[in-house]
Amino acid sequence: MPTSATTPERILQRLDWQVIRRLDGLLQGDYRSLFYGYGVDFADLREYQPEDDIRYIDWNVTARLNTPYVRKYVEDREITAWFLLDLSPSVDFGTVEIQKRTMLIDFVTTLARVLTRHGNRVGAMLYGGRVERTIPARGGRLHVLRLINDLLKHPRLPNAPFTDLNALLTAGLHSIKKRSLIMVISDFISQPGWERTLTLLGQRHEVLAVRLWDPRELELPDIGPIIMEDAETGEQLYVDTHDRMFRQRFQEAAQRRESDLTEAFKRSGVDALSLSTDEDLVRAIVRFAGLRQQRRR
Repeated sequence: MPTSATTPERILQRLDWQVIRRLDGLLQGDYRSLFYGYGVDFADLREYQPEDDIRYIDWNVTARLNTPYVRKYVEDREITAWFLLDLSPSVDFGTVEIQKRTMLIDFVTTLARVLTRHGNRVGAMLYGGRVERTIPARGGRLHVLRLINDLLKHPRLPNAPFTDLNALLTAGLHSIKKRSLIMVISDFISQPGWERTLTLLGQRHEVLAVRLWDPRELELPDIGPIIMEDAETGEQLYVDTHDRMFRQRFQEAAQRRESDLTEAFKRSGVDALSLSTDEDLVRAIVRFAGLRQQRRR
């Protein structure tokens, strides 16, 4: 159970003061640099221009007329956002002060609060070995508090079958019918096979991939012999971090994984926000908003 310092009300109050107010100042209250669609409805078709986003190509019309056509959308007042949340054991990795799960809860709370206070609705799917809970999309401050409460109460599993993100993405693909903003929040430590489903999700919705990570996953400190445990399976391995060659191989493998993930997001056509446990949340969101603004020009 959450302590008095980590109740939903306390978490929302802390983030309102420490994160959302700072974001309001830095982004001048304009969050459209984060969310392209900001609620969109189909308006018209027109011929493709070189600067157009290929994700908006209407392939049926293109095939029929033998000329590329793109769909035009107009902004609506409301947007429905969905958080697809990976709460598998590996997200509990981190320091005593902050874990990847902590960053997940803070990020979800911040974005849910920003969206709902503008009259939008947010929902969530919670995955921990399987999709265990779906929270319907609703608006309002009370709904944000309920979302935080459900995340705090979600059990921390000591181990579980190796994460299969494809199950979470497939659930979102089949359940979310209306075009929405979808944020997939995970460390993306998963069985392969999720990339194609992420691509399909991105063809129907505006999708953001938020990747959680901890610096110690990329580089091992020299702290001598330790026992490393796989957070997913509980399997243990004795290693000597004094061994410089071992630390180098670990770092090279981590860098390959980083590169593979970056390419996977590019191939899927989704923008990715890298969220580290040692990074200021405001700085990370503003950096991401700036990158999306540049790509939009």
